[in-house]
Amino acid sequence: MDRPEYYRFHQGEKTLPFAASEYENRLTRLRADMQAAGVDACVFTSMHNVAYYSGFLYCAFGRPYAVVVTPTEDVTISAGIDAAQPWRRSHGDNITYTDWQRNNYWRAILSVTGAGKTIGFEGDHLTLAQRDLMDSFLSPKSTVDMAATTMRQRMHKSAAEIDLIRACAGVADVGGYAIKDAVKAGTREIDVAMAGRDAMELEIARLFPDAEYRDTWVWFQSGINTDGAHNPVTSRKLQSGDILSLNTFPMISGYYTALERTMFVETVDDASLKVWEANVAAHELGISLLKPGASCAEVTHQINAFFAERDLLQYRTFGYGHSFGILSHYYGREAGLELREDIDTVLEPGMVISMEPMLTIPEGTPGAGGYREHDILVITEDGNDNITGYPYGPGFNVVG
Repeated sequence: MDRPEYYRFHQGEKTLPFAASEYENRLTRLRADMQAAGVDACVFTSMHNVAYYSGFLYCAFGRPYAVVVTPTEDVTISAGIDAAQPWRRSHGDNITYTDWQRNNYWRAILSVTGAGKTIGFEGDHLTLAQRDLMDSFLSPKSTVDMAATTMRQRMHKSAAEIDLIRACAGVADVGGYAIKDAVKAGTREIDVAMAGRDAMELEIARLFPDAEYRDTWVWFQSGINTDGAHNPVTSRKLQSGDILSLNTFPMISGYYTALERTMFVETVDDASLKVWEANVAAHELGISLLKPGASCAEVTHQINAFFAERDLLQYRTFGYGHSFGILSHYYGREAGLELREDIDTVLEPGMVISMEPMLTIPEGTPGAGGYREHDILVITEDGNDNITGYPYGPGFNVVG
């Protein structure tokens, strides 16, 4: 039996999140950056860059994947277990590598790049083991880390991306309303979370009938479980007076959005209300600061000053916001667009960023719990467009 190292298996019709012109524009910008850096071919291995430049969001399950971009070609490299699905979801060509012998993945890549070329790669993703294999199989003349370059490109959203992100934010709101309806004393966190997730998945299927459905989730936390922003859901039963964290995360074609709100079950005590109102005020201040020309560090320092004046800054646990796009809790991060003291990126129209101040008051202290509000803002020519619709604050979110 002839066992090839790699082959092309193409069947069905291509179905992509965006028009072909969107991917061509992304590739054109990348190729200009490649030329400026003297790169002959890029071998991108991360889920976010493979999806950004091809439309294909892979499921690794321990296998390597890639998109290879040259001045004339864009080719996804996928494992045989996926058959033709990667081709149907890729803008360009697709090559399937076999597992009849080890490292056919790199042989497939070599068939596109050729040997002895200058190779662009992602220094923040390629493992040491895969780096050694790349050197062995491709024999590159030199290598160039393109991770920061591609991140800067992804930070600036196209009109088509903003339209998708706007739709995602609307889906997050749907999940939020479903969660509000499900909150009752005696109900488990997991039951509330499932209500929000199910509502979002149904809405995604309604809005995007040709999409692939996966990875939409909810973190719904109560009581002490609100102290961390990413604490998993439990089976804890809600009690009257509990502080709650509503967190809905719809995923559409690799694009992540979020809605996060502080809530209370039935009633809120005075100490908690004071902290909650302070966090809401910081949230509103932060939103007002997100405009072209402001730097991430400047925005951060102004919110820090607001909290310091109220003796609350010591309860802040992370930055005040981050970029949106192709990312999730297990892939992607546009670290150059985060609201932190050490990020000097200047906001520009077309960037999409959250405002999400959080305070964690320790157990045993009046007002104990985690307080977090989260809206998504599109930076415009003269300010921002808040695309989150679900209300925040005590007037709407004392529920059950």
